[in-house]
Amino acid sequence: MRKMRILATMVVAAMATMTVSAQHQMTVQAKKKGAPIQATMYGIFFEDINFGADGGLYAELVENRSFEFPQRLMGWNTFGKVEVKDQNPAFDRNPHYVSLKGSGHRDKFTGLENRGFFGMGLKKGLKYNFSVYARTNDNADAKIRVELIGSDNEVIARHGIDIKGGDWKKYTTTLESPRTDAKGYMRVYLEGQKGVDLDHVSLFPDDAWKGLLRSDLVKDLKDLNPGVFRFPGGCIVEGTDLQSRYQWKNSVGPAENRPLNENRWNYTFPHRLYPNYYQTYGLGFYEFFLLSEEIGAQALPVLSVGLACQFQNPDENAATCHVAVDDLQPYIDDALDLIEFANGGTDTKWGKLRADMGHPESFNLQQIGIGNEQWGPLYPERLEKFVKAIRAKYPKMKIVGSSGPSPDDKDGKQFTYGWEQMTRLKADLVDEHYYRSPQWFMENVTRYDKYDRKGPKVFAGEYACHIDGNPASPTGKNVFEAALAEAAIMTGFERNADIVHMATYAPLFSHVEGWQWRPDLIWMDNMTTVRTPNYYVQQLYGQNPGTNVLQLTENKKPVTGQDGLCASATYDANTKGYILKVVNTSNQPQAIEVTFKGIKSLGNGKVITLHADNPRAENTIMQKNNVVPQTKDVPADNVQGNVLKTTVPAKTFAVYRF
Repeated sequence: MRKMRILATMVVAAMATMTVSAQHQMTVQAKKKGAPIQATMYGIFFEDINFGADGGLYAELVENRSFEFPQRLMGWNTFGKVEVKDQNPAFDRNPHYVSLKGSGHRDKFTGLENRGFFGMGLKKGLKYNFSVYARTNDNADAKIRVELIGSDNEVIARHGIDIKGGDWKKYTTTLESPRTDAKGYMRVYLEGQKGVDLDHVSLFPDDAWKGLLRSDLVKDLKDLNPGVFRFPGGCIVEGTDLQSRYQWKNSVGPAENRPLNENRWNYTFPHRLYPNYYQTYGLGFYEFFLLSEEIGAQALPVLSVGLACQFQNPDENAATCHVAVDDLQPYIDDALDLIEFANGGTDTKWGKLRADMGHPESFNLQQIGIGNEQWGPLYPERLEKFVKAIRAKYPKMKIVGSSGPSPDDKDGKQFTYGWEQMTRLKADLVDEHYYRSPQWFMENVTRYDKYDRKGPKVFAGEYACHIDGNPASPTGKNVFEAALAEAAIMTGFERNADIVHMATYAPLFSHVEGWQWRPDLIWMDNMTTVRTPNYYVQQLYGQNPGTNVLQLTENKKPVTGQDGLCASATYDANTKGYILKVVNTSNQPQAIEVTFKGIKSLGNGKVITLHADNPRAENTIMQKNNVVPQTKDVPADNVQGNVLKTTVPAKTFAVYRF
């Protein structure tokens, strides 16, 4: 019996030894503050794809409100005597309007109806603000009636408006919905036989942020605690051709007179065509700057470098597709004028326009991007002219260049060439894009460890983990496995904060009935939004960045995938605390012991975990909370002085704060 007890004791001791040896023993240099983490480190990128603006963030419920779509009545159903005209218009850059005439019969009616973007989402008890520019066309006062209609075709709210005089005037009214209906619509009747002309027919929910943007989506953005906001794209900056590129000067001034622009994404994917996808510019650069202020992010506007999308316009067609180098001055002027619009005094042309729009104070723009995913010699020879002009007039303005559409040289030498040219031109940051598999993300956790510290800084401007590698595929969803891989590579961003200054996931928004590209950070329908697992990864980094990197090692090496573990640590000067991020991508729980060298005690702590048993778990409109962060106190017995001893569950992203 005594021998058995001795043997049992030896087995227990051996198991204890195995447990200790199996632990990951990490060290954080708690008193040696490393590189500062930029305030812009974690942010957001907006592009008008997947109905991200009109039909999405921009709260306007009426589609084609100014009758400027190439098919003038697209989005509208008409009845009776309705005609599109452009004589003596209300707005010179949006000249088309509808003329309604009396039917000539008591029991025949004239009017039009609009079903918005995939229907109009109406909420019980919420007011909806209707406006229209109108004039009489029969030399007599007239009247229209506005109605909200439910998906069952029942009238649920109505209000009459008297139209007086033959001059264009703005008329408004408010309707309150007595019920919730995701597929409502709006109807405008001509009452009586006296005709009217109507233009810029608009309907906004009363709870829209500043009367302009969907309040729930603004909250989603603000809750990310973003440090940088890149806009308006993306490929729409380039356009399929130069005529369809995004032009910021068309997106400012009175919204009623901002000219329509064709969205570069309306027919890019033949299997997901949206021929009604246009940009009204109601959400324009002024609104982007306002939103940047609201969410606390530095603005990063991106402008055309004079190259149309190079994917759609081969370099051999450069002479006919792109702006010649010697003809770039209008494009350069656009960049200089934008800086004046953002920062200039009210005594300047563009600063005065900003003030006239309601913001006399400077937006304090500090950086500007020139070009999107350009590559090859066509790009740097054009960018060089922008750099010289901007440096001459605004020497403190940071300039963001591009390394092209690929994160490596597998498709040639585009990436290396791009970096060489950006270094030569002394760009402040270089924008890298990668949409890749989980395996690629894990292999690139160490991506920035050996980057040149003397050259430009890195902006990971567009990235997302794609499970099947096809952005337009129905299976390319926002699953937890992808989010976990993104959390892993972001430990590499953080560990290399001296070289990585900004990072933004892409794309930002997608309408569940209007998507063309996925995965996307935030999904929406007409009534609500969905925060994906990827969103929560971004939020956990954005809300827990710290102010300085701390060296974290295991066996004197960074933790970059050993046994599926990736980790980073930071110090937060604001709270005088410590933040530890650990990503366990393996299928097994991992016991870790982390010593915070240089301090005596960690004190009390909290841990936030993001976990799913199913790697393909996702959040949907119907099930929003399948994968959400969980916050708990770190058990007191897990902390012994300056040592944290804990187990990170399989397939988990954990953030510890002390």
